[in-house]
Amino acid sequence: SQEGGHPAPPIMAASAVLNNIARAAVGLGAGVSLFQASIYNVDGGFRAVIFDRIRGVSQKSVGEGTHFRVPWFQTPVLMDCRTRPRNIGSSTGTKDLQVININLRVLSRPDKEHLPWLYSSLGIDYDDRVLPSIGNEVLKAVVAQYNAEQLITQREQVSQQVRKTLTARASEFHIILEDVAITDLRFGTEFTAAIEAKQVAQQESERARFIVEKAEQEKQAAVIRAEGEALAAKMVSDAMEKSPALVELRRIEASREIADTLSKSRNVTYLPGGQNMLMNLPVQ
Repeated sequence: SQEGGHPAPPIMAASAVLNNIARAAVGLGAGVSLFQASIYNVDGGFRAVIFDRIRGVSQKSVGEGTHFRVPWFQTPVLMDCRTRPRNIGSSTGTKDLQVININLRVLSRPDKEHLPWLYSSLGIDYDDRVLPSIGNEVLKAVVAQYNAEQLITQREQVSQQVRKTLTARASEFHIILEDVAITDLRFGTEFTAAIEAKQVAQQESERARFIVEKAEQEKQAAVIRAEGEALAAKMVSDAMEKSPALVELRRIEASREIADTLSKSRNVTYLPGGQNMLMNLPVQ
């Protein structure tokens, strides 16, 4: 009930409780929002560079995990520190003025100690700004020192020189190159045709030299064989002059070979000597 137009005390108490609950909920929500805004996470393989609205970019990066910051005044910028592949292509000229297309595969990552400098000077896409330009620069400088044929025969040496030069050049921007490899090397159509013609000519030359060497060896073999036969004939002649019995021995050996050959032949019938050919009995 109401008296004199004033609300009853229980209603006023309930209203006050509700107001207190609302204020507490608002405060709790604000506190949760403030807490969420005060922390940030750095995932594996990343590091955070802190930008402060008062002092600028912090000179020390933050590692993996959950960290605190001052809301609005500090902003974390996550930078990927994992190794990333990149292909760099260039069309350049050789020492003998042949145009080639060469491709590199580069594995790179940033120097963790210099992430603030990279962010301040080059931004998050530092590798897109640096690697293609210095890659073309190094490729043109190295390839110009070799002839087109040397790029084929000395490919490993060329690759090592490119790797050494490009690694040193990238270190000036605090970028670490873990591997540099030449993946493709293409020449112009005219040079390719010239190389194929040269290879065919070399093969024909090798084949002609082989034929000449074979003929020379056969000639030497014939000479040696003739000398051997002449020496053997001379030795036989000398032996016959010294011992006539050798001629009789040769005749007997020849007769034995002929008889053995005839005995194995089906078309030859052997008839014993003497007058009685049927019984082959001795004559009385």
